[in-house]
Amino acid sequence: MTDVAAKHPYHLVDPSPWPAVGALAAACLAFGLILFLHADITWLLLVGVALMVFTMAGWWRDVIREAEYEGHHTPVVQIGLRYGMALFIASEVMFFAAWFWAYFDASFFPGGVGSEELIGRAAYTGGQWPPMALSDRVFDPWDVPFLNTLVLLSSGWTVTKAHQALRQGLRKQLLWYLGVTILLGITFTSLQANEYGHAAFSFAFVEGEVAAGGIYPTTFFMATGFHGAHVIIGTIFLSVCFFRAVAGHFKPDHHFGFEAAAWYWHFVDVVWLFLFTFVYFWWNPY
Repeated sequence: MTDVAAKHPYHLVDPSPWPAVGALAAACLAFGLILFLHADITWLLLVGVALMVFTMAGWWRDVIREAEYEGHHTPVVQIGLRYGMALFIASEVMFFAAWFWAYFDASFFPGGVGSEELIGRAAYTGGQWPPMALSDRVFDPWDVPFLNTLVLLSSGWTVTKAHQALRQGLRKQLLWYLGVTILLGITFTSLQANEYGHAAFSFAFVEGEVAAGGIYPTTFFMATGFHGAHVIIGTIFLSVCFFRAVAGHFKPDHHFGFEAAAWYWHFVDVVWLFLFTFVYFWWNPY
């Protein structure tokens, strides 16, 4: 086997249980969430969370071992990893494009474009955007949303500085800037959770309540909520990189794990700029 491996720079991955365990975890999470929302049953959801954490820990451990200790991440393999991460981010762009499409359709055509839509959508929106009943309930873009914009843009700068420090071999600066980036990510999530807690409209539909459900709360919470989930994922991603850096991982010329985390974080930054501009600011009465 050693003689065969030495003849090419590619990494032939050993059989792994993690794809199957991860699929089981995803199934438990999906059905567990359904049971929790409809029947207030929590045990399957907790099993799914535990399995997902177990999968991530085990899978990341194996990938780190392959990269740091076994030397499988050759330059050729790293090119493939970069293509894979770029395609993953492209798929995320299309994911968010769906929510923006829904928001733009509702906001540009609040009265609908057909006879059936005119009856339903115009009755809810009053032919305007934000809907007439919610026009005085939307968030002020210059309050928490603008503060969160400053927080996230600052985190984009600090993660870039961390990358520069890594490429220069300055590990203390790497840890400092990376730690600040993680704290900024946590700050963003905390501010958005506080914002949701003070929202004057809700995602859940309640018959007879104009601020409970409907096209505006749906598009707002789906777009900003999924972005918030991505911030949490990115914060976890960067936290793993932080502990890896503490353990002495990453070299100036061999650090794709950190590079992928930085790409992902910059993607999160860009999506937020679009959200702030079009969801919070563009049609806002403030």
